[in-house]
Amino acid sequence: MESFSRVSRSTVPLLLLSLLANAQTTSTNNEDSTRRLKEVIVTYQAGNKTPVTYQDLNMKVLDEKNTGQEPSFLLSETPGVTVYSDAGNMQGYSYYRLRGMDQTRINTTLDGMPLNEPEDQGAYFSNYPDILNSVSRLQIQRGVGTSKNGAASYAGSVQLFGPEAGETASTTIGAGYGAYNSFRVFAEHQSAISNRKSLYVRASQVYTDGYKYNAFNNSQSVFVSGGLYYDKSTWKLNVMAGHQRNGMAWLAVADTLIARDRRSNANTRDEKDRFFQGLVQLQNVWRPTAHATITSSLYYTYLKGGYDFDLNNFLGLKPDGNLFNYGFLSHFGGFFSNYALTCDRFKWTSGVHGNLYTRRHTGTDNWLGELYQNRGHKNEISAFSKIEYAIGKFNLYGDLQYRYTTFDYEGSVPFEKMDWHFLNPKAGVNFTAGSAVTMYYSIGRTSREPTRNDIFGGNDDLTADSTGKAMIYNQDAESVTDHELGIRFRRNNLVLDLNGYYMNFDNEIVLNGQIGPNGLLLTNKVKSSYRAGVELHAAYQLKTFTFTNNSAFNHSRIKEQTTTFTPILTPALIFNQEVAWQHKRTVLAVSGRYQRHAYIDFANEAMADSYTLMNARAQYILGGCTLTLFVNNITSAKYYNDGYVEADGTRKYFVQAPRNVYVAFKYSF
Repeated sequence: MESFSRVSRSTVPLLLLSLLANAQTTSTNNEDSTRRLKEVIVTYQAGNKTPVTYQDLNMKVLDEKNTGQEPSFLLSETPGVTVYSDAGNMQGYSYYRLRGMDQTRINTTLDGMPLNEPEDQGAYFSNYPDILNSVSRLQIQRGVGTSKNGAASYAGSVQLFGPEAGETASTTIGAGYGAYNSFRVFAEHQSAISNRKSLYVRASQVYTDGYKYNAFNNSQSVFVSGGLYYDKSTWKLNVMAGHQRNGMAWLAVADTLIARDRRSNANTRDEKDRFFQGLVQLQNVWRPTAHATITSSLYYTYLKGGYDFDLNNFLGLKPDGNLFNYGFLSHFGGFFSNYALTCDRFKWTSGVHGNLYTRRHTGTDNWLGELYQNRGHKNEISAFSKIEYAIGKFNLYGDLQYRYTTFDYEGSVPFEKMDWHFLNPKAGVNFTAGSAVTMYYSIGRTSREPTRNDIFGGNDDLTADSTGKAMIYNQDAESVTDHELGIRFRRNNLVLDLNGYYMNFDNEIVLNGQIGPNGLLLTNKVKSSYRAGVELHAAYQLKTFTFTNNSAFNHSRIKEQTTTFTPILTPALIFNQEVAWQHKRTVLAVSGRYQRHAYIDFANEAMADSYTLMNARAQYILGGCTLTLFVNNITSAKYYNDGYVEADGTRKYFVQAPRNVYVAFKYSF
């Protein structure tokens, strides 16, 4: 892994620089070319007349809040998102849920490239530390939304967009330090477009001891992006790599231990992990005519690493120094190409996408050596076509996607290859009621195959029954029909987005509150379930004050035979409110979050209690220097927002940090 890491970090940027250096240098309209480059990523985005529920994050505000923390914490300030971290603070592994559904059901992309790991369908931001430092735009779609590449957009999607070249060059260096020996240092440079070329480079180091004992995170990342601009085409190359090492904290802590010491870690100090992940993406936009655009991309992702597991500790026995290691090596490559035709009242977009994925799994005992090795193969191909047509004040929308995916397995147990065919239709209408008001309704259906973890019942190596036949826990797909109804209001200094939703599921795969020996959450299949709710995003500018509210009400139920209950980790009410004051060089802001209790077991008897969280930040800007002070959890609220119940009834929780302080400095020139 180290040799690959050194080679990739040295040769790929050199190849990129060579490509840029050998580009043609004849003159062109750089402004038009830059606009065409940005169109690489508009295929999957929702626009202001697309009848889906979405939110474009304010990147200026996000940049002010970004300290290198996991993106999950910043996403949690949008409607319907909950978050927790293993270590208890904002660095290291963290996880988020949208409308009560975990991130394996949230499609995540970078410039249209899938970031979800295909086998278990999660997108792990921790493998690309400080990624938001290089993101120029970010759109969240809630519900099935528009057709995307990769994992199903089931609960919603998070679309990240890479660096965009501008007309001036800039360089930024930054550093920050705070509680639990947490720090970040970074440097980035963005060139202007010159002689048809642009280049962006960033490098970051992030570290924390963690709030919990032995829950450190030590990670580094680089992001390189370059562009070439011609009269009718543009090229863009993204290269990103991350390396991280963590002290494990993925086991929740018993409430009795929390009462004695809130920093207790249920994992042992010897359990650690180490991962390297890198990706390369080449994109091209070609505009053959004034109304047509063809966008194409090739991508590849490499991952190598593993983590330790203390079986005795997991079983409640005294550790004896024996550790088991889960090891992984994966290759993930694919392509997509889209054709867009745009006229005055008509836009038609069609595209194809395909990828190949293989991952080697090894299980190694530090006393006995390698105990098993197997491989998983996950491949898919998809195609979509969507149309938007304007008739007077109405904008009609239709979107149809076909997706075919397969999973195969090589190991000691015979396995029959699995495949799934999905047809995902979506339709809607947007009505422009006036210069400030639009209303929309959409209905969409999408289906999703189970993860490898669902199929294997939490086992990393497939097990067999007494006859030698593979033990398959679930291979059935789940589906959702999503209804979205909303209103958008824009006038002067007021932005208001209000929507309601009703999601009806078939064979929903839901978390059951248990955790497997590989650290992944276990699931059950339920026959009948739905999720419904109301979500609000509102922002108002009053002279030097800005008021921002992101809130969500959720009413969700699962019905099993004669029993009806609430799905776990799905709070009925989330309320986020921020008040910011800006005068000349100074910004002061206070934010509050109220999250109602959420059940952590199917019986709806144990819960993570309701809590209120208050945060503040103060920022001062002088020339190119920006100094920011963050005070998190001002009231030192004792809270946890995730957990589970053991078979013996023991309640265990993930504790989050009390009041803590962080100071950040940034200089741009």
